[in-house]
Amino acid sequence: METSTTRPLLTPDHLAMIERGVSVIVSSCGHDLTPSVMRAVGSRTDDEGRRFTVYLCRSQSAQLLKDVARSGRLAAVFSQPSTHRTVQLKTRTARLREATEDDVPALGRCLQGMERELTSIGFAAVYARAMLAYRLDDLVAVEFVPEVAFDQTPGPKAGQPITATT
Repeated sequence: METSTTRPLLTPDHLAMIERGVSVIVSSCGHDLTPSVMRAVGSRTDDEGRRFTVYLCRSQSAQLLKDVARSGRLAAVFSQPSTHRTVQLKTRTARLREATEDDVPALGRCLQGMERELTSIGFAAVYARAMLAYRLDDLVAVEFVPEVAFDQTPGPKAGQPITATT
């Protein structure tokens, strides 16, 4: 996968929020624009925030994975439960690959982050473990370089484009 030589779309503060481990919802659509949506069990940033990977359970995400494989279209929403701070990234060039043992540390970091987030708002850590449970042989990694980014935090900036200088 090619990475961009341009600056990342997100600010260092946005990237830090995502890298701590937050809720990730991924979507795409079919040829008829019927949406497909699924919770990712983790995410990872690379190349200083120019490239992202989200992890989906194949057994739960068949239609979404089919849509991404066909079109490359993907939207990923990263949301911090304790604050509702939310970022959306979109691309038309996502690609699928098998998850490997090399992906396990990122998945562990995401789980720890969600455990911290959920316990800070009164939920037991077991909820995060249930939401983000996976079997490595069932995981698909979806890699992408975002083309656009939006602030989706509830409030006056919701829906506004984000740039690294925002």
